[in-house]
Amino acid sequence: MLLHLSVKDFVIAENIELEFDAGMTVITGETGAGKSIMLDALALCLGSRADAGVVRHQCKQAEVTACFDVSDIPAAREWLASRELLDEHNECLLRRVVTAEGRSRGFVNGSSVTARELQELGEWLIDIHSQHEHQTLLKKANHRPILDSFGKHQALAEDVRQAAKAYRQIDEKLATRLANEEEYSAKLQLLTYQVDELDKLALQDGELDALEAELKQLSNAGDILQNNQRALAVCRNDDGEGALDLLNHACRLIQDNLDNDAGMSDVFEMLESARIQIEEASHELQHRIDNFDMDPQRLAEVDARLDDIHQVARRHRVQAYELLDLQQQLQAELAALEGDGGNIEALQAQHAQALETYQQLAQQLTAARQTTAQQLSDKVNQQLQALSMRGCRFEVTLRAWEQTVHPFGAEEIEFTIATHPGQTPGPLGKIASGGELSRISLAIQVIVAQTSSVATMVFDEVDVGIGGAVAEVVGNLLRQLSANTQVLCVTHLAQVAVKGHQHVVVSKQHHADSTTTQLQQLDDEEKIVEIARMIGGISVSEQTVAHAKAMLNVQH
Repeated sequence: MLLHLSVKDFVIAENIELEFDAGMTVITGETGAGKSIMLDALALCLGSRADAGVVRHQCKQAEVTACFDVSDIPAAREWLASRELLDEHNECLLRRVVTAEGRSRGFVNGSSVTARELQELGEWLIDIHSQHEHQTLLKKANHRPILDSFGKHQALAEDVRQAAKAYRQIDEKLATRLANEEEYSAKLQLLTYQVDELDKLALQDGELDALEAELKQLSNAGDILQNNQRALAVCRNDDGEGALDLLNHACRLIQDNLDNDAGMSDVFEMLESARIQIEEASHELQHRIDNFDMDPQRLAEVDARLDDIHQVARRHRVQAYELLDLQQQLQAELAALEGDGGNIEALQAQHAQALETYQQLAQQLTAARQTTAQQLSDKVNQQLQALSMRGCRFEVTLRAWEQTVHPFGAEEIEFTIATHPGQTPGPLGKIASGGELSRISLAIQVIVAQTSSVATMVFDEVDVGIGGAVAEVVGNLLRQLSANTQVLCVTHLAQVAVKGHQHVVVSKQHHADSTTTQLQQLDDEEKIVEIARMIGGISVSEQTVAHAKAMLNVQH
């Protein structure tokens, strides 16, 4: 519930601090005093549209802060926890700042959030009903959400919407597939041929590089063998003039001198090392020459394999090294085309299943709505009797759509009214007068509010156009509602104001160069004076004070 509201430099409110209790809080004041400023500020804090016009004249910014207790609002706690914003004391502090330039910033428990996030959170915290809400009843599109909210059908209605969306998608897919049957067949035939050709080629990963290296070796086999033989002859040959023979002779000559010239040992070691390396190289060259395979048949095979690969690449207009990626791509396209995405029978089966799923969910929703429609009609009619509209009969009409699959379910919903016995119920806007619409709206709002999970309800002058005994009924309704929900009510009727557990009066203060709005929480004596003012107007007499006391005594 709402615990505290702070308003600074908002419109004509300079600095307002208010504490709120559970139960019913009434807000009163003279016409033009700015009774709705507090609610407008609260709406701003909950993410409503912001502009520079809300900033008090000659001030840099407007700031509104609202503190809520979310102990009994699981959905709000879950929302906060999912964003790591949940306070250990289950308090939720919302703050909105609007600068004189029109820039807006929002905060939840000290962390910056968007206006949209404030709206999301606000839906769990507070529900505002205004005096103009009866105008929304004139739009048939608003009737379905009201009924579904009353019956708590939102989850089922969302399932129906998603089922309709899924059906629409598969329906469009099937229609497109049937319209492009010739194009589909041609594409399927081409993809089948291309994939079959690449499958037969059976190119392996790394095979192209290996074949090109092998071809290069086989093509130069003669030159390689000849060069190896010449290199071996340089290292050693039968006439004793090879490098190895020459090094052996040099080593012997230097070795004979070592006894007389010890400094030649380094030279000997270098020559001996060279001799050993040439000897090892000679052995390796001889091994390669002895095991060298010219294999002209293998050369022809490698050449033919590479030719096949490059021919296929040219037909597909890609480089040879791109063939493997192309093969995977075409295989995926063919699988998609042959699978559920393109097969007519599979699509038709999916289409039928999607339709059946939608119909089952829509039937469940229709049954739930029919039950709820009767319940809402009965409850609203009971309230209308209490609001001195005994000849009225309110009905919730469910009418099947012409469209087979509709995202809102199988039926459209309309609130209808008959204002006289025997009259056929018709659209609210055509049958009911303005005053009747106001009372019908109030009856619906109170009934729907009783099933709401929102912890705080705000009623902004919903009692406009009524008075007398009816006003007392309205007060009783709001008081009754406050037993389970915190109720904030802006009213101009004494019969409603006396029902409040807490009373706040709004007044306008005029200064030399400015005008400000003040809010004051009243004690018991101050309540009497304010109720007396509401009864008697400008002058407060002994009679109006006595009347006010009597009304409050009856209530308290």
